[in-house]
Amino acid sequence: MTQLDEQSGTEVVSPWETPERRALTDLVQAFTRKEIVPYVTEWEEAGELPRELHRSAARAGLLGIGFAEDVGGAGGDLRDLVLLTEGVMMAGGSSGVLASLLTHNIALPHMAAHRDPDQVRRFVAPTLAGEKIGSLGVTEPDTGSDVAGIRTTAVRDGDHYIVNGAKMFITSAVRADFVTTAVRTGGPGAGGISLLVVERGTPGFTVSSKLKKMGWWCSDTAELGYTDVRVPAGNLVGPENSGFIQIMQQFQVERAFIAVQCYATAQRCLDLTLQWVKQRETFGRALSTRQVVRHKVVDMATAVDVARTYTRAAVDRIVAGDTDVRMVSMAKNAAVAACDLAVDTAVQLYGGMGYLRETEVERHYRDSRILGIGGGTTEIMKEIIAKHIGL
Repeated sequence: MTQLDEQSGTEVVSPWETPERRALTDLVQAFTRKEIVPYVTEWEEAGELPRELHRSAARAGLLGIGFAEDVGGAGGDLRDLVLLTEGVMMAGGSSGVLASLLTHNIALPHMAAHRDPDQVRRFVAPTLAGEKIGSLGVTEPDTGSDVAGIRTTAVRDGDHYIVNGAKMFITSAVRADFVTTAVRTGGPGAGGISLLVVERGTPGFTVSSKLKKMGWWCSDTAELGYTDVRVPAGNLVGPENSGFIQIMQQFQVERAFIAVQCYATAQRCLDLTLQWVKQRETFGRALSTRQVVRHKVVDMATAVDVARTYTRAAVDRIVAGDTDVRMVSMAKNAAVAACDLAVDTAVQLYGGMGYLRETEVERHYRDSRILGIGGGTTEIMKEIIAKHIGL
């Protein structure tokens, strides 16, 4: 897509449509068709992704997207991560694969931003090389979306912190080599929270249970326990008691990323549904010849296009360093609504086939339900929006 520069009268290529980014989309789709699509069902049954997929993605240059080269990344910005997400879904991947394969995008940014040489060497660089897997541990059994209310504590003891508490619904935590954990190092509220990297195998740090979910079957999810876990003080990410600000800053990127997963899932369901209604015949006619069916598909297409356009605009603001929290929240909710409409319509138009496990839209229907919950629920997003519009 090109735009016209009003001053010079020349056409300007959209930053989303550069030759490099088109090549990235082609690379991602080729990788997905070869390395992901043939194995998704197997991974769904296994309940987790193989570690080799992380190494393959790293070799292809995909894991490091959005991270600076001096910390082991491949460069690029959030637009490139958006195109990675879109490409995986367009080629028949799954949001569950994305959630687990790309968990480093929520586990590492805080460390990458502070660039502590030891943390980059031990955690950031090996994860971007596909040799380690990281998770982010924020949510707790009794706090949910209330980040400021977390109860997991970290008490300083010489050169260590002693950590006690629990985390819930932690993506990739069954396989994780480390968890960037939100802990309370100070007083009550947002000002007393820090981020501390806790490594697998540390005495007292356990996977309490592997959680079975409605969707995202191939993405391992766990409840974590911390009982007198001694963590080196050098594993503190950034200054003590700065964790809440770090989490909130990264939340905007995470929410934008979830919005992309939503409209990309919706687009995939639209593409599959378009094929289906043209091929499927009932009472001697293709479904696409019926006005009610065409209008349903048009509603899908409209919702997807609007969600993509608005979300990309929000991403443009983030890339420009002008993050609009209200806009990101609206983008997430709009994309969730588009996805809900698309997956429901797809299953409905597929009829009985849409209810079968062998049909791709059935998986998208299950997988998408979490998108209005994770990263801040739809209701939390509405409360954020309400504050920003003066309510």
